[in-house]
Amino acid sequence: MNVDHADPADLAALRAAFAVDDHGRSACGWEAVHAFEAEHGIVLPEPYRTFVAEISDGASSGPPSYGLLPLVGSPADLAADEDRDLSKAFPLTQPWMWEDDEEPPEDADLDPVYNHGSVALGTDGCGLYWHLVVSGPHRGHIWMICDIGAAPFGAEFGSTTAEPGFAGWVRHWAADKTWYDAA
Repeated sequence: MNVDHADPADLAALRAAFAVDDHGRSACGWEAVHAFEAEHGIVLPEPYRTFVAEISDGASSGPPSYGLLPLVGSPADLAADEDRDLSKAFPLTQPWMWEDDEEPPEDADLDPVYNHGSVALGTDGCGLYWHLVVSGPHRGHIWMICDIGAAPFGAEFGSTTAEPGFAGWVRHWAADKTWYDAA
């Protein structure tokens, strides 16, 4: 997974996956991407960066189930934009199912999990969101974050056969596979 250079094969797969969406949004263009990056003190990982600049800034169909969110803006049930800091490193590198903690630390602060270092890509409903990590050690990886915990997506983390990153996540969806398809 190369997060600094867009692979032409990844971009072709993204174009193909979203070509069937007749309600896609126009690409936001490089000027908007550069402005977003400057405002937040980050550089978006590839191929997502090129995707929103040149292919589509969101889509009404998946992935995920309720469509791909545009780059700017957050869903109403996530923190307000002023609470998010994309330049701070996403705090996790391992899955954390806080619901399974017998005695979660009283001072466990989940706000950084939801608000630091990631952009929301969309929801599969019931508070389950997919995030693209934009800063920190997991930059470029997709994470599922919901009310019971958070877990990275990609074969290297178990639970799925998918390639890591945005292109792997989209390819997995386009192949009509369930998200967690590994035995």
